[in-house]
Amino acid sequence: MEYSHEVQVMCPVAKGCNHGPAPIPEEGKWVRAKEIKDISGLTHGIGWCAPQQGGCKLTLNVKDGIIQEALVETVGCSGMTHSAAMASEILPGKTLLEALNTDLVCDAINTAMRELFLQIVYGRTQSAFSEGGLTIGAGLEDLGKGLRSQIGTMYGTVAKGPRYLEMAEGYVTKIALDKNNEIIGYEFVKIGPMMDAIKKGMDANEAVKKFTGTYGRFADAAKVIDPRNE
Repeated sequence: MEYSHEVQVMCPVAKGCNHGPAPIPEEGKWVRAKEIKDISGLTHGIGWCAPQQGGCKLTLNVKDGIIQEALVETVGCSGMTHSAAMASEILPGKTLLEALNTDLVCDAINTAMRELFLQIVYGRTQSAFSEGGLTIGAGLEDLGKGLRSQIGTMYGTVAKGPRYLEMAEGYVTKIALDKNNEIIGYEFVKIGPMMDAIKKGMDANEAVKKFTGTYGRFADAAKVIDPRNE
C-alpha cells in the first residue's frame, strides 16, 4: 500500500473505541453484518430500463449471503421476457455481491437487483422479523394457483373510454355496462387453472366454462361488450 508524503509525515493518533456496524434485523435476529455471508432475507424490488418502456419485479430469497431462490416478473417489453429467462438461471447460487456485479441481460432487471441489494444489506427485507426467515419456494406464493403473475392491463381513450383487458382474477372476456354505459363489472377467465385442467385432459370448451367467473354487478348489465373487439 502506498501513502502520500503528507500522510507519511503525520504523527500517529490512536483510533479509540470501535463498536462495529449497527445491528440490522434479519429473519427474526439482530445481526452485525460484516461480510456477505452474514446477510439473509427474502424481499422484492422493482426495476426499469433507461427508456422506461418496461419494468421488472424481482424477488430474491437469500440465505447466508447466497441467492437460493429468484422470481423474475417482467412487463411491457417482449425482449425482457427472454432476459428474465436468462436471469432466472444466472441468479440462484450467486452471492449478493456477485449478482450485483453480474450483467442480468436487461437494464430493468439490473436496476431491480440494485434496489434489492439496498433493501437487503440495510435490513429492510420482507422477512426481517420472521423467525427463521421464509422457506425456499416462498417466492412462488406471489403467483397463486396456476403460477401466473398478478397482471393488470387497462386501456382507455377520450373517444371510446376505458377497456379492462386483464385483472388479477384473470383474462377479461367481457365488460358489463349500465344504462349510462358506465362499467359495473366484468367477466374473466382464470388462465392458469384453465390450462392446468386442459393439460390433465379436460375439454378446452368445458375448461373455459368451468374457470370463467364474474366480478361486480355483471348480472345487472344493460349491455355487455367484448373489450378487445367492441
